[in-house]
Amino acid sequence: MFLISDNVSQHRSTVRSAGIGKRHRSKRVFDIFFSLAGLIFLAPALALIAVALLIVDGRPIIYRHERIGRNGQPFACLKFRTMRKDADRALAELLEREPARLAEWTRTQKLMDDPRVHRLGRYLRISSADELPQFINVLKGAMSIVGPRPIVLEELNRYGPHVSCYLAMTPGITGLWQISRSKNACYEERVHLDVEYFHKRSLARDLAIIWKTFGVVFFAQNEK
Repeated sequence: MFLISDNVSQHRSTVRSAGIGKRHRSKRVFDIFFSLAGLIFLAPALALIAVALLIVDGRPIIYRHERIGRNGQPFACLKFRTMRKDADRALAELLEREPARLAEWTRTQKLMDDPRVHRLGRYLRISSADELPQFINVLKGAMSIVGPRPIVLEELNRYGPHVSCYLAMTPGITGLWQISRSKNACYEERVHLDVEYFHKRSLARDLAIIWKTFGVVFFAQNEK
């Protein structure tokens, strides 16, 4: 069972009372059709990745992690498992042992050259194929094709006065941060991009972001 903090509940009521939590029907319809098409078209690749993961590192194939969605609703965000089974313990030991890595994690909530990631997982991350199961999240309505990246409960405080912007949107598989990010991007930049998307979001902009996402993924693979 998921737990909701009083802080999230308070922001949820603020979002609803402000009227910015309304579901945009056109975006939802687009999400359903796009995710269905993606799952059907990519079904052979999904099956191949699942079998490869089973051979390389065994079960579980899918990694479920609690994230905070629209109006503060928690949901299980799906990904192909790219990390070792002892990833949580390995992270704790790494951050305790290496101050530089701790500073990097504190700044971005990510690690470059993450030692927790297994061999096949590195390729899945470069190609963003690890996120393909999130089409299921989109079909269920917990995620959108385009939106802010889904965050964990502890990250809400990092949005400061802009937290209501995040809670008013449905988290996305891709978004401004994914197509704009640099290797040294800080968390504050991520928040800024989410707020920018909130104020300027539209179906036309979503289509532009999706198009640019294909380019980002293509060039990321070619750089490796």
